Amino acid sequence: MRVGVLTGGGDCPGLNAAIRAIVRRGIQEFGLEFVGFRDGWRGPLEGDTVPLDVQAVRGLLPRGGTILGSSRTNPLKDTGPGGRNGIERIKDNLAGLGVDALVAIGGEDTLGVATRLYGEGVNVVGVPKTIDNDLGATDYTFGFDTAVNIAMEAIDRLHTTAESHHRALIVEVMGRHVGWIALHAGLAGGANVILIPERPFDIEKVCALVEHRFQTRYAPIVVVAEGAHPKNEELTLTGGQLDAFGHVRLGGIGQMLAAEIEKRTGKEARCTVLGHIQRGGTPTAFDRVLATRFGEHAIGAVHDEAFGVMVALRGTDIIRVPLSEATRELKMVPPERYAEAEVFFG
Repeated sequence: MRVGVLTGGGDCPGLNAAIRAIVRRGIQEFGLEFVGFRDGWRGPLEGDTVPLDVQAVRGLLPRGGTILGSSRTNPLKDTGPGGRNGIERIKDNLAGLGVDALVAIGGEDTLGVATRLYGEGVNVVGVPKTIDNDLGATDYTFGFDTAVNIAMEAIDRLHTTAESHHRALIVEVMGRHVGWIALHAGLAGGANVILIPERPFDIEKVCALVEHRFQTRYAPIVVVAEGAHPKNEELTLTGGQLDAFGHVRLGGIGQMLAAEIEKRTGKEARCTVLGHIQRGGTPTAFDRVLATRFGEHAIGAVHDEAFGVMVALRGTDIIRVPLSEATRELKMVPPERYAEAEVFFG
């Protein structure tokens, strides 16, 4: 059997560990042959491949990013020469390359395409990755733990400079629709306010919490997810451009908060936007292990010809769930989890 592997969407720590596990187990235990597709769905769409063997994946465990490259190419919106749609082009290229099955490593959008391909008769297995941890069918996605640790370390460092200069510091982290990174990093880093997309905030209440913190002779740290927004106001946008999957580019909420806090409290406020720093660098031990286990179980599903599934973490077990379930809904921060964090506000 010849198996294709691709990594789609935003890069995240652990992708290379997953690729390594897929190839190592697939070749050594099952005798499979592999081909890598470059740059997400663009690879199978254009037939752009790279050889994948044991030698190609040596030394990948600690490496961030992805050796296959990634992109936000959406084949569902692509029409090529002769009017062929993206699904038809991918199916033709897979057949021409002799690829019998495809392992798609990605988040909501990548796995959404995988679900559609499976419905069109392509043998697909999904592997969940996203720093946002927003896929509902799995307890955790790899990449999340690394992103949280990077954000936590930044918050730790900002505490000292905030106290030295008696400033309010706002830390903007990633999180378009969900606030898992903000919640975990804020709790771990001892933030005084955590703002998430699931809970529109009251700017007056935020400023009151900031002032209360100053009254205790400590400087406040506010952690805000990029998709957080005030009550009864539109999202703060940067540019407003849409990507291939229709997502608008967010940003600017941290700067807006800093300006409002300064204006309303008279205290100096500064914003630090962590941005893509959260995606980069070497993965944590947790993400290396989780990505490795996902990779092993994904190629096990291919070997068993259990297609149309995604591997998922439930408790400490890796299970198989239907791709349709994996992409049905986003995993939001529930009110009770946010309430746990609110105990430490102010």
